[in-house]
Amino acid sequence: MDLPFDATAIAAAVSSRETSAVAVAREALARIRDYAAIQPAVWITRLADEVVLAAAARVDARIAAGEVLPLAGVPFAIKDNIDLADTPTTAACPNFAYTPATSAAVVERLIAAGAVAMGKTNLDQFATGLNGTRSPYGAPACVFNRAYVSGGSSSGSAVAVAAGLVAFALGTDTAGSGRVPAAFNGLIGMKPTKGRWSTTGLVPACRTIDCITVLTQTIADARAVDAAVAGFDTTDPYSRHREDHPARGARIGVPKPDQRLFLGDAAAERLYDQALATLGTGGADLVEIDMTPLREAAMLLYGGPWVAERTAAALPLLDERPEAIDPTVRAIMEDGRSVSGVAVFEGQYRLAELQRIAETMWQNIDLLALPTTPTIYRIAEMRAAPIALNSNLGLYTNFVNLLDMAALALPAGWRDNATGFGITLIAPAWTDHALLDAGEAYLAAAALPPPPPLHLEEPFMDTVKLAVVGAHLEGMPLHWQLTSREARLVATTTTASNYRLYAIANSTPPKPALIHSADGAAIAVEVYELDVAAFGSFVVEVPAPLAIGSVTLADGSVVKGFVAEPRATDGAEDITALGGWRAYIASLARPGGS
Repeated sequence: MDLPFDATAIAAAVSSRETSAVAVAREALARIRDYAAIQPAVWITRLADEVVLAAAARVDARIAAGEVLPLAGVPFAIKDNIDLADTPTTAACPNFAYTPATSAAVVERLIAAGAVAMGKTNLDQFATGLNGTRSPYGAPACVFNRAYVSGGSSSGSAVAVAAGLVAFALGTDTAGSGRVPAAFNGLIGMKPTKGRWSTTGLVPACRTIDCITVLTQTIADARAVDAAVAGFDTTDPYSRHREDHPARGARIGVPKPDQRLFLGDAAAERLYDQALATLGTGGADLVEIDMTPLREAAMLLYGGPWVAERTAAALPLLDERPEAIDPTVRAIMEDGRSVSGVAVFEGQYRLAELQRIAETMWQNIDLLALPTTPTIYRIAEMRAAPIALNSNLGLYTNFVNLLDMAALALPAGWRDNATGFGITLIAPAWTDHALLDAGEAYLAAAALPPPPPLHLEEPFMDTVKLAVVGAHLEGMPLHWQLTSREARLVATTTTASNYRLYAIANSTPPKPALIHSADGAAIAVEVYELDVAAFGSFVVEVPAPLAIGSVTLADGSVVKGFVAEPRATDGAEDITALGGWRAYIASLARPGGS
């Protein structure tokens, strides 16, 4: 599969008659068919080949007639809570389905610009979720490691773009639904200012704050889509007359250190630090801000009266066929029934107060740079704790629409398990162009590595990196415990310079204890990679007072490794000055050695 599709390149080639929209459509259809064997849950409705090819032929005819089409022949996907004429809209609930006579306003504008719709993609039902598992049509998974969630609710749209099936896809974003899946799949996720893009033809989640969004591979493609669809729409009561505010400077707000929450995801923390370092190299000032008011605003979305808007969106079905709704989604919607009118107004009053606080924040900074999510979860983990883990994914996203901000999700690197980590740039309403400029500058400076392979034949095998410091080193007595598990040596390096090493007393075979210490030194280690199951069986065999914890390496990365209980130093010899276990063993062989 030749990845990726590029909207601007396709449009240029079709417009110049270098290729045809029909040829591009045939390629997209072939990709979609091939990938269906890998992830059949991407699509809810795939348009028939003849329908797609007829639409592409109309684009070629318009080009031949001299029309200028900025998205000529570009294949795109539509999240299935957005209307496409004569195609069912399900919102991932079969009993809710209807067939609209007309397309959503944004879809009409895209087709007018020459884009070719390929079908309707899967989503968390009624766009209620940030994980992608809440659909009767299946759970799309992260394209690079299918054990992990794709992110939602725009799950199918993200997978369709990341897998190279289409050049861009429409999503929606009320609480982060267009940003979270962008992060996990290494994409751009543009969440425009509320009202910048029409929501006519969108099944509402929270109608007053819903946004239609786009997922793309490049900033240029996001710009092209925005240029085609942005603009006032008299049919949308929440549409707003477009403004464009320029960037004001380079003061970037970041959370205070004690408010940077990653829920134990050391890789996410490291990648966020790297992203901040990149942002700082361009002359920007990083300004620490208090996240407390933003997090209070975020709590209003599901813990406050706005949950009643989700109830209103599907109330007839909730009343008549509650069993037709996903149990987790239904539980959220049922909560909205108990929201009183008084609570609605109280929530609005508090939100207005928080908006004033946010306005004060913008006097000191020009944009925010936050982790898009603190971590990622396996599909099995999400299904075991669907409410709590989903809430964790919205930690940095839920406040944005309530406080009337624009946002741009950007890739920021890859974890060792091949899942994506991302940051989101956030600024006041109508800074959409400025955010795209800032995102472009960041990506140019970051020089991120290419995405991992798609693992089309077999799912990605989760692995764990393990630092060994003593008896498990190559050539040492317990090294066989690694080789028997097919562990692979991936690095010979040292720890960070804040560890001490002790030779444990009366240990057979001789073993060291690695202890974190502010007055330590760098200690030599070997880093091995094991499959998760092999790692688990290895940990079972680790005897006290040793244990497996987290060890920071010289490059700042964090891996699993041998640590020790305090009792390990009882009667032990401090051998830190030797720099490693091999040097200590060698010293024993010398005359006068310990």
